[in-house]
Amino acid sequence: MEKMDIVLGKEKTPLVFKNARVLNVYTKEWERTDIAVKDGQILGTGKYDGDREIDCENRYIVPGFIDTHLHLESTLVHPKYLITEAAKTGTTTFIVDPHEAANVSGTDGIQFILDETEDVMASCFIMLPSCVPCIPGEQSGAQLRAEDLAPFLSHERVLGLGEVMDCRSVFEGAEEMMEKLRLFENKPKDGHNTGLSEHELNAYRLAGIQTNHEMTTYEDAKKEISKGFYCHIREGSAARNLKDIVRGIVEDKGSTRFYTFCTDDKHIHDILEEGHISHSIRKAIGLGIPPEEAYQMASLNGAICYGLNKKGAIAPGKDADLVLLKDPKKVIIDEVYHQGKKVEGNPVIGPTPENLLQTVHLGEFTVDHLKDVDCDDIMVLIPDQLLTKRIPYEEGDHGHLNKILLAERHGKTGDIGLGWVQGYGIKNGALATSVSHDNHNIIAIGDNDLDIYQGIRHLEKTGGGYVLVEKGKIVGSLPLEIMGLMTNESYEKVNRTLSRMKEKAHQMGIPRNIEPFILPSFLALTVIPEIRISSKGMVIVK
Repeated sequence: MEKMDIVLGKEKTPLVFKNARVLNVYTKEWERTDIAVKDGQILGTGKYDGDREIDCENRYIVPGFIDTHLHLESTLVHPKYLITEAAKTGTTTFIVDPHEAANVSGTDGIQFILDETEDVMASCFIMLPSCVPCIPGEQSGAQLRAEDLAPFLSHERVLGLGEVMDCRSVFEGAEEMMEKLRLFENKPKDGHNTGLSEHELNAYRLAGIQTNHEMTTYEDAKKEISKGFYCHIREGSAARNLKDIVRGIVEDKGSTRFYTFCTDDKHIHDILEEGHISHSIRKAIGLGIPPEEAYQMASLNGAICYGLNKKGAIAPGKDADLVLLKDPKKVIIDEVYHQGKKVEGNPVIGPTPENLLQTVHLGEFTVDHLKDVDCDDIMVLIPDQLLTKRIPYEEGDHGHLNKILLAERHGKTGDIGLGWVQGYGIKNGALATSVSHDNHNIIAIGDNDLDIYQGIRHLEKTGGGYVLVEKGKIVGSLPLEIMGLMTNESYEKVNRTLSRMKEKAHQMGIPRNIEPFILPSFLALTVIPEIRISSKGMVIVK
């Protein structure tokens, strides 16, 4: 009754945002209005007086942004750091798939992500990993079945099933996959596919999968939307698909109703430099999407997709997730509020559970194990894409080949797979990392075996991370002690270290249009065409 008296204007509101130009994402119109807020909830818009009033004259207010698909682990920093910094750029809701942590540490990894996103200045929802390992036969640190996921379903922030990348198991009706799909019946289910035929897309959608973030062209996106999928337009650090898809929408004068924005995998360095979902909005507007639609794509569309009834709009009953802008066309952000509280300050990070530290367990091997590459094909990199192409070894540019390898690091087999990659270009050295989707074994690329070997052994000492080796010397190192994926170090330190390492990597010959660290991390993801590296050797992906 107390709230009703406030809504009806009989009593003052605890908090009122006054005199703003507010975007109504339902009508795509700007309205001059006040916003009444109590206990983090929007009670109404219109004319209101408040105990506390924030004057928004000459400012614009839009709903908080939603990242519809990301892996917190891929930002390298502790989840609390990432969410705090991304929230300051307007992202107030995160749809997180913790399958990186799960591939290393199983359910303990999922629990860590849940625990560390509980007390943050944003709303963090979880999609439980569907494919750990990503496909049968992958050598991950864990294997999760339906019964392992079931206990998490009662958690209030668990929404549904994360990206189903093992498409073949869906089409063939593999019992383990069917059990997971049944477990999440009537709940959101994310997809991950590239290059499916029309019949396969029908089957994929019929299985209840409703989203995809792997679309790289407008033609692919339009085809999948016509089947009932949502397209999460990805703009991360390595995969930047927004320009091609948005240009297609603009040229085709297509509807944006089933498009959202996501980052998937974005380093803290890039978030601090260009923004988070705010960067996607700004870029989409620059390519011709009307600002009102761009903000709708960043808020309402994602909320509807995942059934987040309290998110996505500025209206009665919604959470007071508000972004105050100085300029909506340039996405110049002044202040951000999550559930009525201003997003500011720095998070408090507690100790990491011991079982999530020192997770690099290599088998016994010497530099001699790296010598013989038995492979008929070369992996060719495609700038700004996760896709690769293969060419016969005899047709490759042997003057610009690097050796690539994947070493099993979970203490199970000690396998090492070897191959060749063209387009990476590193000279007189090597890069190695324990971040390799989704098995998170150690991947290394270099032009000589000694530097490759030294890099791998260095990661064993640090518990994982990134390392650059040049002419036998460690010239850059970023330890990621939490599962070999993240660090408790401050985002400022990570940003400084990674910036120096990226510049050094480019100086060592890696082209400027190749992200030196994130791209190699995806070259082990054996569900993305056309050729990948595994701990058994090169794999042709169809």
